[in-house]
Amino acid sequence: MAAPLKKQGFEEEVPHHKIRITLTSRNVANLEKVCRDLINGAKREHLKVKGPVRLPTKHLRITTRKSPCGEGTNSWDKYEMRIHKRLIDLHSPSEVVKQITSINIEPGVEVEVTIQSNN
Repeated sequence: MAAPLKKQGFEEEVPHHKIRITLTSRNVANLEKVCRDLINGAKREHLKVKGPVRLPTKHLRITTRKSPCGEGTNSWDKYEMRIHKRLIDLHSPSEVVKQITSINIEPGVEVEVTIQSNN
């Protein structure tokens, strides 16, 4: 049997992957800046982008007594740390993700990248 002919004008399809980028931070301004930079970079590469999806904020609270010995009036200190989270979904080849995620990431922002194939 003869080898199949290559049609001109057609390139091999690079497999696209579903890429989920999870951003976590205590500072909302830094988190939003990184989200904006990632999305702008993806749009420059003409990729399909979904997000940023704003997940509910986690409130970590600690309440302690002000008095170290336990005597005196019952006065309390309340401390709270808020953790903000964003999700961005991309549909692209995995090589392009390296270019997009090479942006300057602000301090205090954690980035987690998950790649899932579209089979």
